[in-house]
Formats: sequence, structure tokens, C-alpha cells
Amino acid sequence: MMNDGWVYCDRIRPADLPTTVLAYYVGRYRHSDSDTWRRRILNHQVRLDDRPTTPDTELLAGQRLTYHRPPWQEPPVPLELPVLYEDSLVLAVHKPAGLPVLPGGNFLHHTLLWQLRQGCPTAAPIHRLGRGTSGLVLVAKTKAARACLSQQLRQRRLGKIYRALIGSAPQLPENFTITQPIGRVPYPRLGYVYGATPAGLEAHSEGRVLQRRPEATLLDVTITTGRPHQIRIHLASRGYPLVGDPLYGPDGLPNSSGDAIPSDCGYWLHARRVEFQHPNGHALTLDCLPPPPLALG
Repeated sequence: MMNDGWVYCDRIRPADLPTTVLAYYVGRYRHSDSDTWRRRILNHQVRLDDRPTTPDTELLAGQRLTYHRPPWQEPPVPLELPVLYEDSLVLAVHKPAGLPVLPGGNFLHHTLLWQLRQGCPTAAPIHRLGRGTSGLVLVAKTKAARACLSQQLRQRRLGKIYRALIGSAPQLPENFTITQPIGRVPYPRLGYVYGATPAGLEAHSEGRVLQRRPEATLLDVTITTGRPHQIRIHLASRGYPLVGDPLYGPDGLPNSSGDAIPSDCGYWLHARRVEFQHPNGHALTLDCLPPPPLALG
């Protein structure tokens, strides 16, 4: 089935200038080449302040660009969302690996957010999981619950524990801490991705070895910060990328091949526990069983 299409909006900032309509899209959205963007602009799929525009129009700060993407066929993804907990304010679901949380790229209807809002129009995920990450997603059902839970997340009072699988790691201590800063690093295919960089923001992960297998090591990882792809980057920066990770190499930076994107699947990471204070005031711990490769055996 085709979706309904989407309108992508951008507000021009002084830092974007000087630029033209075409140069703005080519530089900012590298998934499409110059000829493709030019054709979209000439076909009036791109509008400037809600009027047709041209590729060579010079932009001004404060102007609004909109790209009207026509309906498209989305890639198939698993859409089952087992409910782990639900009351009038809070919902927790088990997100399968392969399902994006938010719309983006080729995904609109095939996202966690879209599926949740078919039953609860005010549903808002409190935290995100990467497309290839499975596990527990905490969702607020009201505006007040969202404010309460989001504040706990900002204040680092919402605890999150993940299960991860790395390769053989005989030298890795039973308990370890990683504080490698995470920030944007250049990446030709997309312009940038997040990776290990001294110029990044503070990030903190605590790891514990659960099981040492001949070919792999099973970990629990607790994070107090929520940087993009934090666990993938942190473990890779210590020389232990997640088993099957197509993007991050053993330095916490994208692999030199430059073919993968952050939403590519194949790695083993699962959000297994969330601990928080319910908006009604009581402490609540929710668990989500990991898939067999991440289970203690």
C-alpha cells in the first residue's frame, strides 16, 4: 500500500546563507543528487513561503521551504507491538528490531509513532531506540505525563538498562565505565553521523559482563546519558563493536567503506529494563525479555 505522502519543512537560518534553493537541498539532504532536486523544484514539489520557486532563487533568513513528497511504497517492517504495561497515563511496548520509532527516510506509516497514534492520538515516546534495536519503549499518553517523564529523562532519573552482544573479549573487565564524548563526525554519504570525538558532548555508560562465550560476550549496559547510538559508539570506541554492526568500527567511528547508514540493522542490542517514577508518584520498573541470542543460557 502507498502512504499519504509527507511535507518536509525547513526554516532558513542566517548560518545557512548565502545559498540558493537548489544548493540548500543538495547540501542538506544528500540522499538525492542535484539533478533530482532540480527536477523536484521545477515540478513545484518544493515551495518557498508557500509559493512556487526556482532552483536559482537566492534565499533569505526566516524564509520557509517545504518539500511536498508524493505518496510512496514503504519498505516492509515488523509491526507487532506487544504491550508490556498500560494504564491511563503510561504505555510500554516491545518494539521489534527493524521498526523505526519516528518518521524519516523511507518510513512514515511504518513507524512506532504512527502505529501508536492510530489507537492513541496523543501518544508520545519518551525515549528513542535505533531502528535495529529491539526492546522496551516508554510512551506517555497525555501531555502532563509526557512533561513528567521527559523531565525525569533530562534529569537522568529515568534508568535504562540494555542487553548487548560483542565479540570475544577476554581482556574486558567484569565491570567497566566508558565516558567517551559523542558528537557529529564527517560522513560523505550523509554529510555527518554521530561518533566518538573529543569535540562531542559528555556521554556515560556502565557495562557489566554477564557471560563469556567462545565467540562472543554478553553484556548489560546502563546509560545515564542518551546520546545518539551511544552504546554502539561507546563499545566500539573500546575496540568491541556490537556483533553485526554495519556502521561502527573498533574506534567508535563509521567504517571506512562509507556504505552503511545509522538505521541499517544487523547488530544485537535490546532495551530490557526501564526504571522511573510514574506520574502518579510511585516507582515503577518494567522489563522486556531479550531475544534468544541475547538471553543468558
